[in-house]
Amino acid sequence: MTSTSPFPELVALVEERSAALREAVAAAPDPAVRVPGCPGWTLRDLLAHVGEVQRFWATAVTEADPSGPPSRERPGGPVPDGELLDWSAESTRMLGAALRAAGPEAPCWAWWPATAAPHTAGAVARHQVQEAAVHAYDAGVSLGRPEPLPAAVAVDGVHEFLATGLGSLGPWPHRPARVQYQAIEGPSWTVDLSPSGATADPAASGEPVTRVQGTASDLVLLLYRRIPLDAVRIDGDREVAAQLRDWTPR
Repeated sequence: MTSTSPFPELVALVEERSAALREAVAAAPDPAVRVPGCPGWTLRDLLAHVGEVQRFWATAVTEADPSGPPSRERPGGPVPDGELLDWSAESTRMLGAALRAAGPEAPCWAWWPATAAPHTAGAVARHQVQEAAVHAYDAGVSLGRPEPLPAAVAVDGVHEFLATGLGSLGPWPHRPARVQYQAIEGPSWTVDLSPSGATADPAASGEPVTRVQGTASDLVLLLYRRIPLDAVRIDGDREVAAQLRDWTPR
């Protein structure tokens, strides 16, 4: 399954969510405010991280070499000292420009296995939407003003995480299980967990042992370990949901 959003919309969402992150940081009384979703980080650390990530992927997309990660240094050098808002905005601009110039089918190195998602600029854009959106949420939490992920981001984000995030973790260390995620907005997604790893969109056979229900935003935030299990409805084997949460990194 590919993204539910067209490529130009994905690029625009990366830019929009990155701008939302900067707006939150700009509104903070102190950039040294801690970020609960990223233990040990401040808002400045969060902004620096997203900027570095965006410059990395801008380089990877531009190099268009799926055989390995970018070989040259990130454009612009290391994270500058002092205020980072302009530097962050330039990081986002560079990524957006690289993605638009490449187009969705351009080859690109990626850290996830090709069985989880294609190694293309389109898959990079899809993942970078989630990167920017979840960290914009993190910034809102730091200010005491958390806002749900926009619907267009969240609905696509559930499947993106199940396919790319879980699909990159290797063998499932517990007994095999099928888990269904049901968004209140309507869509649902299923993932099989086995010694072969996580498989999103498995063959339609067998009932899930666990069903997780909530808004699409809450499902994404649960998968990224930003909210607790108690924030969503869980039917069936709750232990599987807890094991899955512990299996996934922040």
